[in-house]
Amino acid sequence: MKMPNEFSPRTSLHEVWTCLEVDVGAVSHQGHVRENNEDSYLLMKFGRSLENVLTNVEEHLLEQNYLMNGYGILVADGMGGMAGGEVASSLALSKLVELIVETSDWTLALQRHQDVATVLDRMTKRFLEIDNIVRKEADNDHTLKGMGTTLTVAGALGSDLIIGHVGDSRAYLLHGGELQQLTTDHTLAQALIDAGVANRDDPASRSMRRVLTAAVGSLGEQVVPQVQRFKLSAGDKLLLCTDGLTEMVEDATIAQVLREAKSAQAACQDLVDLSLASGGTDNVTVVVAHFVS
Repeated sequence: MKMPNEFSPRTSLHEVWTCLEVDVGAVSHQGHVRENNEDSYLLMKFGRSLENVLTNVEEHLLEQNYLMNGYGILVADGMGGMAGGEVASSLALSKLVELIVETSDWTLALQRHQDVATVLDRMTKRFLEIDNIVRKEADNDHTLKGMGTTLTVAGALGSDLIIGHVGDSRAYLLHGGELQQLTTDHTLAQALIDAGVANRDDPASRSMRRVLTAAVGSLGEQVVPQVQRFKLSAGDKLLLCTDGLTEMVEDATIAQVLREAKSAQAACQDLVDLSLASGGTDNVTVVVAHFVS
C-alpha cells in the first residue's frame, strides 16, 4: 500500500513540485541625508539537479531530468553608528549564507508536514545564531558596541514562500493586484497599535515608528523572529525593502508601481526614485521578485 506522502515511480515530479520562473531586481541607495549606506541585500538562487545521461530503463519510469530551484532574498538595515550599522547588516547576511551552506541536507520541497516543520525550525534557529554572532562581534570590538540590524529573509521553494523577520524592514506580496504586508513591524508604534492604544495615524504612533522593539544583535534580550509560510501563484510579486522606502512612499503607491512596472528591476528603480523624490532621509533598499509562470 502506498503511504499518503509517497509517490510512485510513474508519478511525474511536476505533480509534487511547481517551479515558478522568477524575474528579479534590486536597488540600494544611501539617500540624500546619510553619509553612508548601512543597508545590505542579497539575492541567491540555489537548488539541486539530476540528469539522466544513459540508461536502459523504460522512458515512462524516469523523468529526463530532475531540477529543483529555490530563491533566497535577504534585506538588512544596520544601526550603530558610522561603522557599526554597515558591519552588522553585512555580517548578518554573510553569516546566514555560511549557516545555509553548512547545512548537510537541504529541504527544497515542502510536501510533508515534517518538511515544513524542519524548514520553519531552521529559519528560527538561524536567526538566533545570527543574533549571537552579531552580539559577540560587538563585544569583541568596542568601536562596534551597540550595533545591530533588522533582518528580513524570504525563501521561495517552488510555490512555497518562507518568511523570517525581525525589525522594521518589510516583506510585501502583490497577489491578484492587491498588496499585502506579510511582516509585522517590531516597533513601539506597532506595539501601541496592537495594544489598541493608538491607530496608525495618531501623532503618538507616528512619532514611535522608528523606535525598534526587536533587532538582531543590539537590544539586550534574545531576538524572537517572526517565521511564516505562504503559497505563491504565477503572477505574484514579492517585495522586500527597508524603512527608507516605507517611511517615504505610501503602500497604495508601492502597489501601483508593482502593478505597472515592466520588469522587477524597473519596479525597484521606480520605488527608490520615489523615495528620493520624497526626501530620501534614510538609506533605501528595494528587492523585487516577480514569479512569472
